[in-house]
Amino acid sequence: MKANKTLAAFGIAALAAAAQVQAVGVETQSMDQLYRAALKEGGRLVVYAGGDTPEQQNGIKAAFEKRFPGMTLDTVVDYSKVHDARIDWQLTNKNVVADVVQLQTLQDFPRWKSEGVLLKYKPIGWDKVYKEFKDQDGAWTGVFVDAFSNVSNQSALGGVKAPREANDYLNPALKGKIISTYPNDDDAVLFWYKQTIDRHGWSWLENLMKQQPHFVRGTQAPADEVESGKYAATFSTDGMLKPDASAASRFILPEKDGFVAWAQRAAILKDAQHPAAAKLYLSWLLDKDTQQNVWYMWPVRTDVAPPAGYKHIWQYPNANLKEFERFMADRDGAERFRAQVALYVGDVQGESSAGVLGFTPVKALR
Repeated sequence: MKANKTLAAFGIAALAAAAQVQAVGVETQSMDQLYRAALKEGGRLVVYAGGDTPEQQNGIKAAFEKRFPGMTLDTVVDYSKVHDARIDWQLTNKNVVADVVQLQTLQDFPRWKSEGVLLKYKPIGWDKVYKEFKDQDGAWTGVFVDAFSNVSNQSALGGVKAPREANDYLNPALKGKIISTYPNDDDAVLFWYKQTIDRHGWSWLENLMKQQPHFVRGTQAPADEVESGKYAATFSTDGMLKPDASAASRFILPEKDGFVAWAQRAAILKDAQHPAAAKLYLSWLLDKDTQQNVWYMWPVRTDVAPPAGYKHIWQYPNANLKEFERFMADRDGAERFRAQVALYVGDVQGESSAGVLGFTPVKALR
């Protein structure tokens, strides 16, 4: 019996020691040290970024390459639901070309972690990231907050009050002036419809369809079309919290109804060909200056204030952060709701706004 207890104690100690070996601390190298390592590695990085149009990450690319001369950042933009399938294919076929995955499909990251395909890494600044926005073992980290809510063009509204709450879109004066991403084509937009229908009932969607909204693929088109004045309002895109003075459109949060917000998750693949550059990139994304001056919505760091007039995103109960995460994890529920919504809006029409990139793209479409 004594021997068994000794063996058991030894086993527990061995497990504890193994856990300590596997534990990952926050990056201790400086940004300059990471930069030198990335240059020595070859100075290149491939990021698969969730988005809608090929040029959507050009601002990130330009800011990164300006900060780190000699580095080349190839941000390959596609719908997150396409990128995750592409990553799974690359992993299965042992042909991984992406270094970093940066996606809206929150449910993929716990799965990839459990499959052991992510490199555990806690970038510089990881300890300042809001705890709900990161994996405690360092498998993935939220790098910026995105949110879909009301965007309107006052000139195109023609004197009509800018819509703020869901029922405002049912104003007869807005008939033919509303544009929306197909909810059955984008899960974040689908969740916007879900929380609205949960609150107001299916009659809300029935009445919205009487407004003859124009449906498109991708969430960039609604932003562009409202900015141009072709349409007056949308609720299926993001917007700048600090808008350019010359911009015609404005981003508006609801006061009573919900909106959709999440921290875009990023992770380094274990089979990444440029791991040093990937570590530099994630540490740069979490840097205070990047969080304050490069990204145009909310920061993920607790020590970086949001733009004037806004609270931290986790201080908005109607941002539905946890609800969206649960919705994304419940794939059966999401698919059932998607099928019901399609009965109203019809099948998705049109080509992908991101283009067709194939199985192993390494550069953005131009």
